Amino acid sequence: MLIALHKNARTTPAVRAEIAASAEPASILAQRFSITEQTVYKWRKRDSVQDRSHTAHRLQTQLTPAQEIVVVHLRRTLLLPLDDLLAVTREFLCPVVSRSGLDRCLRRHGVGNLNALRPATPQEPHKAFKSYEPGFLHMDVKYLPQMQDEPKRRYLFVAIDRATRWVFVAIKANKSAASAKAFLNALHKACPIKINKLLTDNGKEFTDRLFASRERKPSGNHEFDQLCQALCIEHRLTKPRTPRTNGMVERFNGRIADVLKTHRFSSGEDLEQTLLRYVALYNHQLPQSALKSKTPMQAMKDWYHERPHLFHKRPYDRPGCDS
Repeated sequence: MLIALHKNARTTPAVRAEIAASAEPASILAQRFSITEQTVYKWRKRDSVQDRSHTAHRLQTQLTPAQEIVVVHLRRTLLLPLDDLLAVTREFLCPVVSRSGLDRCLRRHGVGNLNALRPATPQEPHKAFKSYEPGFLHMDVKYLPQMQDEPKRRYLFVAIDRATRWVFVAIKANKSAASAKAFLNALHKACPIKINKLLTDNGKEFTDRLFASRERKPSGNHEFDQLCQALCIEHRLTKPRTPRTNGMVERFNGRIADVLKTHRFSSGEDLEQTLLRYVALYNHQLPQSALKSKTPMQAMKDWYHERPHLFHKRPYDRPGCDS
């Protein structure tokens, strides 16, 4: 049974009942229960042994009931902040009203929260990625933690196809243009899809186009752009300071971050093999909600049967997992 007592109460209902029923002098009862004699007299006079309400019998307010109705109406219709409403109230209704008294009045009538009174603005619906055929890939670079047997940290290059969610990764010693070019070469050989568009950020490993000058056309001097041109790939750049544009690969990088947090690696080789195993699992075994519960490889096979001209070779699953 729960008993509601005031935080400063020194007696319980049982003690109070004993005091009320006792005929002993107040001094003896006060000494027995470690209370004052005034407390003994108080509980002897009362009919109940429960604490009374501590709410003030008379509200400390300068506003009349009619003025409170006007104040609440102004709050609801004009959505005035407390300080603005205070100025209006002092000017036209009650010059002596206090700020705290006005605030208590608003809370008492359920209009204390101004944000709750404002009309709800409909949230913008989530904008999904525009539908594309296989061949539009997102590319990014992620920092990897430095292992004990490594002289410095390495970098994970990631590419993901927008239509099939197929992923290809490679670990490089640095994030230079040469590493980006080598990764694109490996990606072009490994990907069964004909890559026609590639989206990257404005990093120096991907382009020499300076976004400050708003120059969006390739200069032709950067080796990554040169390889894209040789492979007939349109190289697109994200808008500066808008990582959500490349959100598909950013979300996969979040998966990689979860793997790094939940595993303990003994060496750089262990780290690399774990990431490669996870990418293979992702491509061949993990169904994706965006693909209607298909794996990326299953989605790639479906695209191949419908539009084989989008591929330069037939996609094959791992041995033992083909269906």
